[in-house]
This record gives sequence, structure tokens and C-alpha cells, in this order.
Amino acid sequence: MRRAAVLGTGQTHHRTRRTDVSMAGLCREAIERALADAGLGWEQIDAVVLGKAPDLFEGVMMPELFLASSIGAAGKPLLRVHTAGSVGGATAIVATSLVRAGVHRRVLAVAFEKQSESNAMWALSIQPPFSAPITAGAGGYFAPHIRSYIKRSGAPDHIGTLVAVKDRRNGALNPYAHLRQPGITRESVQASTMLWDPVRYDETCPSSDGACAVVIGDQRAAESSAGRVAWIRATSMRTEPTFYAGKDHVNPRAGATAAAALWAAAGIKDPLDEVDVAELYVPFSWFEPMWLENVGFVGQGQGWKLVESGETALGGALPINPSGGVLCSNPIGASGLLRFAEAAMQVMGRAGEHQVAGASTALGHAYGGGSQFFSMWVVGRNPQ
Repeated sequence: MRRAAVLGTGQTHHRTRRTDVSMAGLCREAIERALADAGLGWEQIDAVVLGKAPDLFEGVMMPELFLASSIGAAGKPLLRVHTAGSVGGATAIVATSLVRAGVHRRVLAVAFEKQSESNAMWALSIQPPFSAPITAGAGGYFAPHIRSYIKRSGAPDHIGTLVAVKDRRNGALNPYAHLRQPGITRESVQASTMLWDPVRYDETCPSSDGACAVVIGDQRAAESSAGRVAWIRATSMRTEPTFYAGKDHVNPRAGATAAAALWAAAGIKDPLDEVDVAELYVPFSWFEPMWLENVGFVGQGQGWKLVESGETALGGALPINPSGGVLCSNPIGASGLLRFAEAAMQVMGRAGEHQVAGASTALGHAYGGGSQFFSMWVVGRNPQ
């Protein structure tokens, strides 16, 4: 397997409504920043991989067709990836695979969402054939899983509040974040409206317009790069049905097997000790302890204890979402790629005010659908 590395990353300023740009302009904003970060021109990109969540989120079918020119794909191979909310992570992995396979030297991965132009709640409430209807949106769907986690693990009620305060304060350090709340407190979170028990208003992600892009290159491209790169040590994707007999919504099998395969491929035996920082896909605050367990940082029932200890905060043993994560910016199609890009930025030393000092190994994580699609990568300052 050939080596691959992240040469550059770029993202937009994320907002509730980006009325200043079209979908094409939104993507272009992120792409141009990624190319500048990589020190490359459009002509040096060999192929483009576009990630996009369900088309109903904007009401535009197959947007890759009209976006081809604006994202630099005219005359080049263009692939569209769709794995629900994990699509950003899957997009990066597909681009990485093209480089590792020797098909292309440099591949641009870009993902976006412009939720303001449609209605995500309506889009999530449709009834696909042979499936149970989901009429409460994402929050109503996942709240029972959170309650199950609390009951199973014995976690105290304030854990979600701790995560919300941490991530929102982290987001205040990120100039691209949608929500930047340096003054948020446990009291203000607990006073916010209960939306889906036990998820309060300040414990849930926003609805954002935004885009993210990364440039991935082969070993020769990485070694000729003027700046530091993030070497992609391993990638992993796994899928399971939304519903099946024995489905564990608290600890999804696909997430656990994807993580196990990732650590094995990266040669990591003790993730909590060997990973310096992680960007986990946490759209509701309670998912942080759940995913800490699911990906194997700690054992079952121990995730909330790591949160409560303060070790997942900046300055802790394992900072989680120093960028503010999905709780601060959630352009759904791009959210997974943002997690991957932010992980790369950490080991490249380009995370600005939310940089984790000395970070040399980082995890990027994404999940989607009814906790059925999982995508992850490990990036490092040095090649494996």
C-alpha cells in the first residue's frame, strides 16, 4: 500500500445562513483555502471527490452535476460519495484510497451543506420503503439511545452539560465555528430548554451552512510539500443496518469493529495512551462518552468518568473536539470531513488557538444514518 498524506485543508466560516454565497461559492471558499494551504494550483489536482448528505437537505438532486466546474472537476474524474452524516469522513477515505492505489497523485476531497435552503427536519421525517418512520428528527431519534446509555452506565445527569460547556468554549477559539460562546456555563446550559429528554437546547448541534476541503497527495507529493503534512496512517469504514435483531444503539457494532480495524492498521495498541487528540462526531453532548467507549479509548461504562475527570478538555490527557466539534458547527455533509481535517490540522500544527501542544497523532471520526455508517482515520506527524 502506497503512503498518502494530507497536504492542505480549508473550510468556510460556518453560519446559520450563508446568503452571501451560492452552493458553488460555498464549496469554492473551502477549496481555495485548501489549495492555498497546500501551496498548490487547480492544475495540480488530478481528481475530485465530492461528499454530500441527502439531497433533500437542500432540495437539489445530484448537485455534483452543476457544481463540476466550480469545484475544479471539469475535464477531471469526479466521484460523488453519500453515506448520510458520515459522508465527509467517507469522502476523505475514498480520496485517500485513490492515492494509495496509485490511481492519482493528488486528489481534492470536498464536502458541503447549505441547510438554510431547505428543511432538514422535513427531510429526516420521510418514510423510506420498508423502514420505520422517523417523525421526530435526529434529536427525537437519538434521545432514547442516550437514555439507554445513562441507565446502562450509571452516568450522572450533568455529564452532557460538561461536554456542552467544554465544546462551546473550545469553539470560541475557532474563528470558523458557527457557535462561539466563551461565557457559557453549566448553569446556563441546565437552564436552556429541554428538547428531547435528556437533551437540552445548549446540548445539541446547530444547523449550519458550510463546506470543508482537503488535498490528499502521494508520498512524492508529500515530500515535495513546502509545509508540514499529516501522514494518513490508517483509515476504516464499516456499515450495519439501521434496525436488526440484536442491534445495540448505544454501542453500535459497526463503530466498534471499524475502530478495532483502524487501531490494528495503525499499529496502535493503547489508543488512550498513543493518541494525542481526537475529533469525534458529537451532535448531542452525550455522544462524547458513548463514542469514547465505542471506539475503544475506555471500557464500557467508563466514558462518562473520563469526561468528568476533565481529561477530555484542552490540557487533558485526551482533548476531544478542540475545534468545538459538531456541537459548534454542523453543515451535515461537511461535518465528518471537518473532523478529519481538524485532526490533520492538529498534527500539522495549524490549528491556531485551539492547537493541542505537541500533538503528533490524531483521530478523525464520523458517523451517520441511524448510527449505521462509520468512518475514521488516524493521521500522524510522521509516516508510519
